[in-house]
Amino acid sequence: MWSCNICVQEVDDPTIRRFLRARDFDISQASAMLLKYLKWRRTFVPNGFISASEVPNQSAQNKMFLQGSDKKGRPIAVVLGNRHFQDGLKEFKLYGLDKTCARIPPGQEKFIAIGDLEGWGYSNSDIRGYLGALSILQDCYPERLGKLFIVHAPLVFISVWKIVYPFIDNKTKKKIVFVENKMLKSTLLEEIDESQLPEIYGGQLPLVPI
Repeated sequence: MWSCNICVQEVDDPTIRRFLRARDFDISQASAMLLKYLKWRRTFVPNGFISASEVPNQSAQNKMFLQGSDKKGRPIAVVLGNRHFQDGLKEFKLYGLDKTCARIPPGQEKFIAIGDLEGWGYSNSDIRGYLGALSILQDCYPERLGKLFIVHAPLVFISVWKIVYPFIDNKTKKKIVFVENKMLKSTLLEEIDESQLPEIYGGQLPLVPI
């Protein structure tokens, strides 16, 4: 049984099931994970949400977009890595995840993301921010990520990836796909109809900032 009635009072059944799946249905571990999340949420987001006015610098960078759905109905988020600079990534990640999850339709629980690293350089490197964002995704939004396509990854990104990779849990690692440039459109079309694919990848939808 859950160790605290707060679970029933503050979250719905699908959320509880996601936390259970994230811990392979180990009730003790899933309960601890959920309670830790609820405590964090009440402390970090006392108003229940992050507003755009709280992340003005990140929003002004115009680096995250949300438009269309894949063949399973999962909303598609696009993040342009070369527009990120250190400043409040944790708050913006929460803001972006809440916006994305709000677009998930009934009967679906996940979203997919395209991390575009074209033009990414050391000035965009923010390891502390990446690890913080990763922690939020894995610990606070378990079983929400359906797949992450990393595209246009430059060689200089590999050194940062080697630092971040050990902190990625096995479930999340299986959802990450590095896409070769020559296979970019064909790979994305396996999951996304052309009518729903962003224009910058050969599709028909313009990018829509969150």
